[in-house]
Formats: sequence, structure tokens, C-alpha cells
Amino acid sequence: MGDSKGGPVYRGLGKLPDRALLLFAGLVYLFLYAPIMVLIFFSFNSTKNTQVWTGFSTQWYGDLIRDGSVLNAFKLSLIVGLTATAIATVIGTLTALALSRYEFRGKTLADSAIYATTVMPEIVVGVSLLVFFVAATVELGIVTIIIAHVAFCISFVTIVVRARLSGMDRSVEEAAQDLGATPVQTFLRVTLPLILPGVMAGALLAFTLSFDDFVITFFVSGVGSSTLPLKIYSMIKFGVSPVINALSTVVMVTTMILILGGSRFLSRRENA
Repeated sequence: MGDSKGGPVYRGLGKLPDRALLLFAGLVYLFLYAPIMVLIFFSFNSTKNTQVWTGFSTQWYGDLIRDGSVLNAFKLSLIVGLTATAIATVIGTLTALALSRYEFRGKTLADSAIYATTVMPEIVVGVSLLVFFVAATVELGIVTIIIAHVAFCISFVTIVVRARLSGMDRSVEEAAQDLGATPVQTFLRVTLPLILPGVMAGALLAFTLSFDDFVITFFVSGVGSSTLPLKIYSMIKFGVSPVINALSTVVMVTTMILILGGSRFLSRRENA
């Protein structure tokens, strides 16, 4: 019969939750990416109007290339992002290793501090760092931006690498030490290659957070040290320009390439 447990009616009803879930996922992705698609679309508009399409043109990308202030801000964001990522990745990896492999006094407090940093409002972190730099009479500039970015990126790298360490078989490390490897050799030749996907993931996350940060950078940046987010904010205050759409498109495409490239590299390493 058609309405029996194994009949077509039952099978059709069984597919309804899957279809509803697929529809819901599609709506979520549409909600997330529709504004980005609109931004990309109007970056090729032939006029400054960002609401009505008047024709295809790439002139705003040409204006972007000729805009020295924007290119300098982009260069500064790259310098800050790469430097902060390198430092935070090294410190975060070693911190994750210490919290996962060793017992010491104050470990619970250190563990709590790592997680507290990730949930603390950025404006609180920014104000705190500003007060600290002023009290320490440190001149605000690119150095203070890098220090601030390292401070909040370390926690994210630590959490990602620690998750990788928790799923690693420690018998491999013990076997290496039984064969005469020193702790440093064990880390460099056994532990690090095994946790490298987690280290890479943490580094990509740190770079994305550093490159995209606005609130904390706003408080700790000085004169002549405007990163790309600060530059975009200053441009928006004088009216929305299609150059911003072109700039945002370039940044988004570059970020997607980095993320997809890193994910592809990690997946290949996992399957190797």
C-alpha cells in the first residue's frame, strides 16, 4: 500500500526535513553573501551612483591603482598582518604546547586568560591597550598596532593549535624519545609536522583577524599609521565612493584566495 511504512508516501515525508534544511541553508547563505555580491556588482558601475546600474566599467579599479594613499594603507595592513601573524603563531603554538603537555602552577589561570581574551569586547581591549601605551609613554604608530594585534591573535592561535594537539597520538612522540631523540628534536621532527595543519589554520585565522581589525587599531594607531580598515572608514565619512567597492572587492577576493589555498594545502596534507 502507498501509505505503508516502506511506501512512497512515507519516503516522501522522510525527505521533507532534508529539503527544509537545504532551503534554510540556502537562505542563510543568501543572507550572508547577497550584500557582498551587490558590492561587487556596483564596483563595475560606470558612474558614481551606487544604487542604480548605468553601465559596465572598470574605471574605479584604475582609480584605485592610482590612489597612493589607499595603496599605502593596504601595504601597511599587509606589514602589520604578516608581522603580527608570524609572532602570534610562534607564541601561540608554544603556549598551546605548554598548556597541553605540562602541568605547572597557575595553569588554570593561564587557560582561563586565553579564553577570556577571545570573548572580551574589542573596545575594552582597545581602550586598555591605549591606556597602557600612554602610561608607558610609547609613541602610537605601527609598532603599537603590531603589539596590539599580537596580543589578541595569540589566543586564537593557541586554541586552534591546542585542539590539534588534543587529537594527536602521543605514542609517536614517546617512541621518538625512546629512540634517543631530545625534546627539541621530537618537537621539530615529530610534533610540529603532525600539528602543522593546526598551526597553518591558526596563522590564517590570525592574519584574517589582524588584516580586518578596526576597533582595536583605531585606538592604538598614531598619525600616519592608518591601516586599510581605517582608510576605508575615513573615505566613507566623506561619502560612499565606488572606489570603496572596488577596494572591498579586491580585499575580499584576495582573502578568499588565501583561505581556499590554505584549506587546499591542509586537505592535501591530511590525505597524504
